[in-house]
Amino acid sequence: MKILLVEDDHTIASGLEFSLQKEGYETILCHNAESAKKVLAEKINEIDLCLFDLSLPDGSGYDLCELVKKKSDKPVIFLTAFDDEVNVVMGLDMGADDYISKPFRVRELLSRIRSVLRRYNKQTQPKTQMEIENIRINTLEGKVYKNDEEVLLTALEYRLLLIFANHIGQILTRAQLLEMIWDVAGDFVNDNTLTVYIKRLREKLEDYPQNPRIIKTVRGLGYKVGD
Repeated sequence: MKILLVEDDHTIASGLEFSLQKEGYETILCHNAESAKKVLAEKINEIDLCLFDLSLPDGSGYDLCELVKKKSDKPVIFLTAFDDEVNVVMGLDMGADDYISKPFRVRELLSRIRSVLRRYNKQTQPKTQMEIENIRINTLEGKVYKNDEEVLLTALEYRLLLIFANHIGQILTRAQLLEMIWDVAGDFVNDNTLTVYIKRLREKLEDYPQNPRIIKTVRGLGYKVGD
């Protein structure tokens, strides 16, 4: 589990980082909003939970929470010296999952982290059936159907389709796809090979591969499945 910790007080940050790592969590530590935004832009898919100090020298935890929730449904816990009801309600309304006021006991924070992660794990259990227009993916059997007729895919074609199915409506760059295929399959896939696999998927899944409706090209950006 990897946690993004954003805390401008270096003493508090060091103590929290030590306690989190002692509990087995990986940590990415930032002391301001600017560095946190760079991490979120580059590594949001690697992060499992965010701990944001509410008051930062160049922004606020609210801004970071809003950025996270726009990009991905990652759990967010606010750390703050303010405990009035207005701040609590505002943070929760923005999508924060929990809120803890300083000073707090590390054990209490760790308990809240575990609680939030349990809730998210229940919500994100892998689906056994996934559908994209007239395409149905049975993840238990590892089979794909088009109009209820099985479509035979290679292992990498299937994994590439799963990546798209798990990111409906999201534009995925070629670099992101290459990285995710490498992570999942453990096989070397270069840019030209990716082009071939997308072409093969379209030929097998699309009614009109030359004018794809499922795996759409977003010019200059990458590919997108769904609206």
